[in-house]
Amino acid sequence: MGSTPFPSNPWVETPLIESSALSKAAGCRIFLKLENLQPSGSFKSRGIGALLLHSIVNHHNPDIVHFYCSSGGNAGLACVTAARSLNRPATVVVPFTTKPLMIAKLKNAGAHEVIQVGESWQEADAYLRLRLLQGDEGGVYVPPFDHPEIWEGHSTLVSEVARQLQDQGEEGADAMVCSVGGGGLLCGVLLGLERQPTGWSQNCQVLALETEGAESLNKSLEQGQLVTLPKITTIANSLGATRVAQQAFDLARKHNVKSAVLSDAEAAMGCWRFADDERIIVEAACGINIAVCYDGRLKKLLPQIRPESKVVIVVCGGSNVTLETLMAYREEYGWIEESTTNDIEVPSTLSAPKGGHAK
Repeated sequence: MGSTPFPSNPWVETPLIESSALSKAAGCRIFLKLENLQPSGSFKSRGIGALLLHSIVNHHNPDIVHFYCSSGGNAGLACVTAARSLNRPATVVVPFTTKPLMIAKLKNAGAHEVIQVGESWQEADAYLRLRLLQGDEGGVYVPPFDHPEIWEGHSTLVSEVARQLQDQGEEGADAMVCSVGGGGLLCGVLLGLERQPTGWSQNCQVLALETEGAESLNKSLEQGQLVTLPKITTIANSLGATRVAQQAFDLARKHNVKSAVLSDAEAAMGCWRFADDERIIVEAACGINIAVCYDGRLKKLLPQIRPESKVVIVVCGGSNVTLETLMAYREEYGWIEESTTNDIEVPSTLSAPKGGHAK
């Protein structure tokens, strides 16, 4: 495979659209930053892509660069997708617990090789580092979230939002909503806001969301120090970092960040109602961002929000979801719709099978 003299960004500018359904549901102006339209299907195309691009440009011999990633999720898929666009190989090592769907997606995206080793991420990652990476002169390790170049890549999302709002005649956002796993996206959003005009960066509240069973940032902020969770117990497994990045913790303490935790049922509800309202399918790690728009959740978390307030939801996307997944979510967690606000102007209100489930 040959190198590209001047490689282009392996991510794309995504649309920012105002959602009438979610605005009506939330009681304010909801703008959707559609990161699900990135080449890999998630926002990770930005951060992972930036890291890969930086590695190629700064390598003494770009022609021999070979990327290695131990994520069988969205980070691995972003690595393979970006590497292919940069005309370089990417090998992904994952544990045997990785779902066949994701293995197939990695191979279909153009992985040089997908290797299954061990029963945990730690075992797969150790094999990658000790057996593969050490013996490859051009080998570059690709972490899922904890790297400055990854944060820089994610920060481009904010500069796009700023320009897109300006193009629509708007001056910045009053709040931004993003989910938190290891904290790479949160780092990018906060760093991006730092570079915006003072009024926006100081007044824009960032709502950082996690699910119960993956709330490493929330517990860390509560205790004033980094906390490592004993295990991950949420359906939103893309948020499954037992310990958030130090940079995410430090920035969250410094900036105007509100940390909140939602249930798996709420995350699942966000997925199926988003499909009903906007015809977009996302996984549970993204569903929590959508869930806050419904049934008064956003105003409870951010009481200062008014009807004219502009709230940007980062639709982070994710590839570990199918129609069957959404149907299973609705079967298991459908009871949550018994408390759905009866607003006939919100399409997903009418499609909710109220009363059909017992809590």
